[in-house]
Amino acid sequence: MLFDRIVRPTLYRLNRLDAETVHERTVRVLARMSAAGPLTTALRRYYRIDDPCTVFGIRFPNRLGLAAGMDKDGRALNAWSALGFGFVEVGTVTRHAQPGNPKPRLFTLEASDAVLNRMGFNNAGAAALARRLATTGTPDVPIGISIGKSKVTPVENAISDYRESLVTLYPHADYVAVNVSSPNTPGLRSLQDRGALTELLAELSRTSRDLAAASGRGPVPLLVKVAPDLTFDAIAELLDVCLEHEVAGVIATNTTLSRDGLAPEDARFVSEQGGLSGRPLAARSVEVVRFVHDQAGDTLPIIGVGGIGGPDDALRMLDAGASLLQLYSAFALHGPGVVRRINSRLARRRVVPR
Repeated sequence: MLFDRIVRPTLYRLNRLDAETVHERTVRVLARMSAAGPLTTALRRYYRIDDPCTVFGIRFPNRLGLAAGMDKDGRALNAWSALGFGFVEVGTVTRHAQPGNPKPRLFTLEASDAVLNRMGFNNAGAAALARRLATTGTPDVPIGISIGKSKVTPVENAISDYRESLVTLYPHADYVAVNVSSPNTPGLRSLQDRGALTELLAELSRTSRDLAAASGRGPVPLLVKVAPDLTFDAIAELLDVCLEHEVAGVIATNTTLSRDGLAPEDARFVSEQGGLSGRPLAARSVEVVRFVHDQAGDTLPIIGVGGIGGPDDALRMLDAGASLLQLYSAFALHGPGVVRRINSRLARRRVVPR
């Protein structure tokens, strides 16, 4: 397809040293494509592979979704669906609009097949996303919305921050992901601790119930996204809290602060701040998914994400216990052909959704 063979390589050649410019131009191109009905129809015929399953009470046309971070403000929703994704997670979005961390803050590590970012939740804010979704509507696949803490909000006031984002975006979400695991917002990962997470999830669960009752629609599932850098003991405590507070599932994992697995050619990035994603994260993400499934079984279905670069990685993640999968770095580095390859392989393997 044209996007794989020409557009994506051209963007990288033009901006070899500026990964964020590549990212922005890619989303901008896809946003234009998203508004072009005949084009998205043509793309969908080529890329879309139906392999339906039901998880969290939601029917997904296939198991592979776009992870949060690629399209924070939901600008290209129809294009992601047309490129074969079975669901889209937008965000992470915050209550207050914010520019994110200083640039440069996004790097491609080609030798390691990885991406390093310290974006810092740059987004237009929850209200802006709600307005866009109310105006443009949602795509023909489920949409998840990842919410996080605004940088200007002290950690001690994080609960109200998350709550306001949930209230604002609830009508537009098929599920809401509670991001307490990004390494790029100061203090955010402390919200994974038992006490802080208990208070946060108790409030969000209460708010979700109230919103569901007021709207007359079924409850919107709440998911918690976990860091790969937590110990298994800490993950076990986090799961206990999730089970206590009506959490519907877990997203495992976010980016890592570890620099294990980098190729020698990328040694200069060892001291760079930010979260690492892509190939070096693959083994740890599978370990965390397997641990979560061993601990919580089918009670907390898992979206497995981190280091999935092709069909074999996807199958390993499903074998470890994931019910759904997400992709970011492999798409950013290699284009949508990887989405089609993974979905083609998964469609040939009949897996009972967990």
